[in-house]
Amino acid sequence: MAASGKVAIFRLPVLPTIGEIIKLFKLKASKQLSQNFLLDLRLTDKIVRTAGNLKDVYVCEVGPGPGGISRSILNSGAAELLLIEKDSRFIPGLKLLSEAAPGKVRILNEDILTYTFNEAFPKHLSKNWEDDPPAIHIIGNLPFSVSTPLIIQWLENISNRDGPFSYGRIRMTLTFQKEVAERLTASTTSRQRSRLSIISQHLCTVNKGFTIPGQAFVPKPEVDVTLVHFTPLVEPKIKQPFKMVEKVVQSIFQYRRKHCHHGARILFPEADRLEKTKHLLMEADVDPTLYPTQLSLFQFKNLCNVYRKMCDEDPDLFAYNYREELKRKKKESNFKWTDKDYYFLS
Repeated sequence: MAASGKVAIFRLPVLPTIGEIIKLFKLKASKQLSQNFLLDLRLTDKIVRTAGNLKDVYVCEVGPGPGGISRSILNSGAAELLLIEKDSRFIPGLKLLSEAAPGKVRILNEDILTYTFNEAFPKHLSKNWEDDPPAIHIIGNLPFSVSTPLIIQWLENISNRDGPFSYGRIRMTLTFQKEVAERLTASTTSRQRSRLSIISQHLCTVNKGFTIPGQAFVPKPEVDVTLVHFTPLVEPKIKQPFKMVEKVVQSIFQYRRKHCHHGARILFPEADRLEKTKHLLMEADVDPTLYPTQLSLFQFKNLCNVYRKMCDEDPDLFAYNYREELKRKKKESNFKWTDKDYYFLS
């Protein structure tokens, strides 16, 4: 500490620009991996500011690519930065960043969809679930092909309090296609209300950040990109296993343009489908003529709770799969398929 009493703030030394890094290592965005580079450091700084105060926070960045957001994270005063990058072409450029910030950067050449987070952060950072979130933050400019399966996987981890969330209620700031971001944050009656809305909002406080126009990326995607900020809730809105909530919600939204009783029906075998659907909706106090987008989180909670009781009474019910029943019908008899049946298998 200097005599003036001011604490020195870490700043990265002068480095090649992101554009120069791309040229130096002959990097090209992979269309197969849906990669898009963000070169404007003013935007990467804005992303990091949107995440909140990262001073002395341990940050995990998913898919750093050439390292634009990584630089902004380090300049924000983060205690340590863990970079998880599947594409090995980016590792040499990230190592330059690591050398410029000794002791602050760890690089893992891993697939985020299979990485376990067992030793991602120091154990002393762990917090009880009921406590405030730990000094850990996950940030990522996610490739479009990864964003939806990854957030569903992490939402299941939140429900089970495992994976990265074994450390506590870790906050996340992630990019999504604008349309996906609108689904994640959509409120009741919104046209964008979807399975993602219910699954994410029953487990997290979900806030939409600013939108980045497609032309800010290289190569330019056909869509804009929006930041979404997640903070896991101490208590989920629906206190049922993740797979059960997912099954109920996914079934209801299968017929998103029809009344909700159409989707509820496919939770049950054909033999007693109508009777059990009527029982489910009546016990959950859900009007069968409402559309899926009109159902509140409270109504989905009721549906999941009643369906759980029905599964407890009939142990084979949860394993029932509507699509498998259709396939079996086709195989075992000369079942005449309708357009509706093909819709479910598409």
